[in-house]
Amino acid sequence: MPKISERAQRMPASPVRKLVPYALLAKQKGIKVFHLNIGQPDIETPETAINAVKNINLKVLEYTLSEGSQDYRTALERYYHTLGHTDLTTNNFIVTNGGSEALHFAISTICDDGDEIIIPEPFYANYNGFTSATNVKIVAVPSTIDSGFALPPVEDFENKITDKTRAILICNPGNPTGYLYTREELQKLAEIALKHDIVIISDEVYREYVYDGKQQVSILSFPELKDHAVVIDSESKRYSMCGARIGFLVTRSKQIRDAAMLFAQARLSPVLLGQIAATAAHQNDSKYIMDVRAEYTKRRNLLVSLLNGIPGVICPKPKGAFYCVAELPVDDTEKFAQWLLEHYSNNNETVMVAPMGGFYSNPDLGKKQVRIAYVLKEDDLKRSVELLADALQKYKLEFKL
Repeated sequence: MPKISERAQRMPASPVRKLVPYALLAKQKGIKVFHLNIGQPDIETPETAINAVKNINLKVLEYTLSEGSQDYRTALERYYHTLGHTDLTTNNFIVTNGGSEALHFAISTICDDGDEIIIPEPFYANYNGFTSATNVKIVAVPSTIDSGFALPPVEDFENKITDKTRAILICNPGNPTGYLYTREELQKLAEIALKHDIVIISDEVYREYVYDGKQQVSILSFPELKDHAVVIDSESKRYSMCGARIGFLVTRSKQIRDAAMLFAQARLSPVLLGQIAATAAHQNDSKYIMDVRAEYTKRRNLLVSLLNGIPGVICPKPKGAFYCVAELPVDDTEKFAQWLLEHYSNNNETVMVAPMGGFYSNPDLGKKQVRIAYVLKEDDLKRSVELLADALQKYKLEFKL
């Protein structure tokens, strides 16, 4: 047998997707699975994007520029101008195959083997994968469910800085907790980054979906970070077009941009059809965004209320994105999540959740927690919580918890 690389052996399995084989087996038995485990909205993609692909008038699906097509980057320039970043031009954007590739480019550009990135946890599970692939160490700053995952004192970040630290990585608003950074918190992080000459990588793919009248503040709002800030963005969640695989990296730093372009050139070009769809989606999209935000607000309020009505469940209300973290009265949510798919059904229905172990640098911290995505319509969310409540009761009886 050929040798498998150490890099491959240390890659963590996705906590969102590794239970998929059990879900497929459940479906083969005729059981309906409500997918609360993954951020795949049931919201329709903008009609303009769908029609742009349907009505494509090309005879050759050719490469685009490595940095992305001029048409799409012009649409991004206009979009970011509406956010107040009017100094940005098409040269500040590198289009990528999803936000994931943008993050991979950023980490690869900034870090060498053995370098460190400081990340508040819990964090998006794939941060573990990207750092493992690049042999970069995550240094975690933990938050807790007891405080609603409120950010720890920003000074805690500075205490983690060593001569190996290259960046602070945040997700704003956050996946999986829905945490929303204040301008004051970001200002303190900016001061730390400048003091220690490190970069802030801000994952802002859920920018539009913040609630209760709040507004997201971008790290690009701090001009002093001109050479120290990188934004990761994506169309997947904004326009419910995850399968288009279009994201992008934004930076004012010519040094970072030029270096990241080497990685962009090495993978040739981003997806042509996705860029066509994304360019069209940005046309007159304000009503779409407002309608979707209102829908997610209703779903969030319903889900969090129902979850907190289950005995023993704790679920803080998120301020953004479309996820919540719930602590369950079980010993191990990974075992519970697998049991839901292998051994539980009610009226031939069950639910799939994402165990939170993979969203921490230390999996034990998430052993009693799950991430739940409120990407299903309200009736499906109601039924999902009914199933979860029934399953918890049966699970505790079966395992004498």
